[in-house]
Amino acid sequence: MKTIAHVLKTKGYSIWSISPDAPVFDAIRLMAEKEVGALLVLKDGKPAGVVSERDYARKVILKGRSSKETTVREIMTPRVIFATPEQSVGDCMAVMTAKRVRHLPVLDGDRLMGMVSIGDLVRSVLADQEEVVHGLEAYILNHGDIA
Repeated sequence: MKTIAHVLKTKGYSIWSISPDAPVFDAIRLMAEKEVGALLVLKDGKPAGVVSERDYARKVILKGRSSKETTVREIMTPRVIFATPEQSVGDCMAVMTAKRVRHLPVLDGDRLMGMVSIGDLVRSVLADQEEVVHGLEAYILNHGDIA
C-alpha cells in the first residue's frame, strides 16, 4: 500500500489556510474557490485547528448564525490530528474512521507538507487495485495456456 508521501506527490502539496479570527464567510469562500472541503487554521504560522464545510453546516447554518459575524475560531475543530509522510494510506484511513475526520494535515517533523482528504486516500486505494487487476489480467493472458 502506498504512503502519504506518494499521495501528496500525485495530488500536490498545496495547503489552504485561514486565520482563526477570520469570518466564517471568508473560509467558505476560500473553500469554494479552491474546491476543497476544509482549511487548516493557522495562528502565528502554527496549526490551531481545522475548519470544514461540515463545521459550517452544523455550527452556523443549523444554528441560524451569520457566517459574516461568526469567526472561524468559534466553529473550528481545535484538536488537529496529523498524518506523517511515511504513514500508509490504510493507516490514515483507519485514523480518519476512528476519529471521524475527513482531512489530515501532513507534518514532516515541524514542516507542514500538505493536506489529504478521505477522497484522496480512496482514489489512491482504487488506483492500487486497478494496477493489481491489470497485472493479473496481463499474467492470465500471457500464461493462460499453462494447465
